[in-house]
Amino acid sequence: MYLPTPYGRIVALDPSSGAEKWVFALPNNDRASLRGVSYWSGDAQSPPAIIVGTRAGKLYSLSARDGKPYAGFGESGVVDLKTPEVMHTGPAATYILPSPPLIYKNLIITGAGPGEGPGGSTGGRGPAGDTRAWDARSGKLVWTFHSVPRPGELGHDTWGGDSAHHRSGANVWGYMTVDEDRGILYMPFGAPNNDRIGTDRPGNNLFSSSLVAVEADTGKYLWHFQIVHHDVWDIDTQAPPMLLDVKRGGKTIPAVASVNKNALMFIFNRVTGEPIFGVEERPVPQSTIPGEQSSPTQPFPVLPEPLSQNTLSRDNLYKDTPEHKAYCEQLVDDNAMIMGEVPYTPNVLDRYVVSLPGTQGGVNYYGGAFDPRHGLFVVNVSNLAQPMRIVRNADGSYVNSGPLAGTRRFGNPDNNLPCGPTPWGQLVAVDVNSGKIAWRSTLGITESLPAGKQNTGRPGLGGPIITAGGLTFVGATDDSRFRAFETQTGREIWTYKLPASAEATPITYAGEGGKQFVAVTATGGGLIGAKLESDTLIAFALSGSDQSLISRNRSGAPGAKDQVPSRHATAPASRSTAQATTPPDTHDFPAGEGRDLTLRVCSTCHSAGIISAQRLARTDWDRIVQTMANQGAAATDAELATITEYLVKSFPPADSAATAEGGGTAP
Repeated sequence: MYLPTPYGRIVALDPSSGAEKWVFALPNNDRASLRGVSYWSGDAQSPPAIIVGTRAGKLYSLSARDGKPYAGFGESGVVDLKTPEVMHTGPAATYILPSPPLIYKNLIITGAGPGEGPGGSTGGRGPAGDTRAWDARSGKLVWTFHSVPRPGELGHDTWGGDSAHHRSGANVWGYMTVDEDRGILYMPFGAPNNDRIGTDRPGNNLFSSSLVAVEADTGKYLWHFQIVHHDVWDIDTQAPPMLLDVKRGGKTIPAVASVNKNALMFIFNRVTGEPIFGVEERPVPQSTIPGEQSSPTQPFPVLPEPLSQNTLSRDNLYKDTPEHKAYCEQLVDDNAMIMGEVPYTPNVLDRYVVSLPGTQGGVNYYGGAFDPRHGLFVVNVSNLAQPMRIVRNADGSYVNSGPLAGTRRFGNPDNNLPCGPTPWGQLVAVDVNSGKIAWRSTLGITESLPAGKQNTGRPGLGGPIITAGGLTFVGATDDSRFRAFETQTGREIWTYKLPASAEATPITYAGEGGKQFVAVTATGGGLIGAKLESDTLIAFALSGSDQSLISRNRSGAPGAKDQVPSRHATAPASRSTAQATTPPDTHDFPAGEGRDLTLRVCSTCHSAGIISAQRLARTDWDRIVQTMANQGAAATDAELATITEYLVKSFPPADSAATAEGGGTAP
């Protein structure tokens, strides 16, 4: 078993015991991709390798046997992804590998993480969001697919004027999928930069927020479908495309399904791109922001119906307890919020528009799972609303900004209760042969509410898996539970209390003697407000007698079972932390008020070294902190102000720092 730890260690574990086999520490305080590593099985000339993408834009090839870099791959086992072809605005710009690469034959296929530009003087210009393929043996570039078409390429005319030139974003930041039998790669592209305002990019903006199919060997275009035209909501098309078969009219149709943050599920013939259940272009409200040319229509699948709620009114705010009901109504009224009463309600200037779902979904990057025996696609959804407010900068550009314009700002931060309607989380099954919803089950509880009111569902990040034995396992929710459901019926049959929330998708595998395990990481943290309170990987055995608990987590405290496990799952067979040691780059943070808070909040999403390497003026730190808040940084407004003050004092511009240290002239 191979995994990255938060602070730059790539670890190999014995999958039956959790014992550590080898460790590779990324140099220069680098950190691995957010969502795992990849495995290449090798060929006749090359042994198996672990492929690691990093936050510094590097691609490593490590021996699967001992973790040592392969000398023949790139330069001493490393390829620099920050090549001039994609770094349009220079090598200093942000470019990471946000998810593990996809491995196909002897190709390593990488998405891109050029950052989400907040606007300002640079607009949406920056590193390209292109998808690229690399030779797994040598690290040489094999092909490139331009996510923003160049002049003469299909789709370039969907960008008005010169808006396609050096346009950033429109990148695959989640997972890709390949049909190995047909050699077709499916790429889910995200929104273009700036992803909340499109005044500088008129047109539908291909291939942003689109599902694109190409030849996996060459990158040659086959077909595409744009899920969101001219995306100004950051809806993206980021979930892993799901390969499945649809049985209709006596025929079996090879299909691919795409789900996104607004919880719409599109099912296509995966060879031709034709929608299987039909798609309608429906009129949507138009933007009133000067210069914004929103699309007059958006695509809606005829079937399935929306997987989560996708409209919001004052009448369907939370109302199950009088105290929180009153809080939510006052939040809306005091801030004159506009409710997204129809899908694709546009953002407006200087006023909050609340969309349901928000940018956490619906469905996010984790996607769902498919049961081929029953034809069921199962996915967890969040009914989590989000306010957005567009403001005009001094330079005339626009940005989503404001103390409530963030992922988790539509709720009470003191008790983490959302203001949208319940259930806040559900597990949903779609019968792909009919396009109908097969069942819905509430997913998650709110223990802080009174008895009888706790079955609310909870927001979640991380998807389900389905076993051949008819079980669906899912963590995801912020209530620190790991659950098993009957796949065919949606009945919850087993729950385990974890040391922290499992905002991850579990895996299943066979260990020694063929025993089946299910493993999941339980750390908490992330963008839905769960407390970051553990660093544990837990494996459960699905057959045989209970195993003794092998505890290597720092606290040593086992999780308490909510109920006696069913015959299908035992207590944890092993636990491991892979020892996520304190990162060396935190030593660059000087003592002072706000240091620990800054490290806690900011290191949830990126390396502390990214912060300490910056030397910026107050206006720039203000902008960066606000951008991070808009993208879901888990902090109150007061805490964000403290973080800003700490950064301003600790990491001023170089000339200011020199003056403060005696290297300049006093004013």
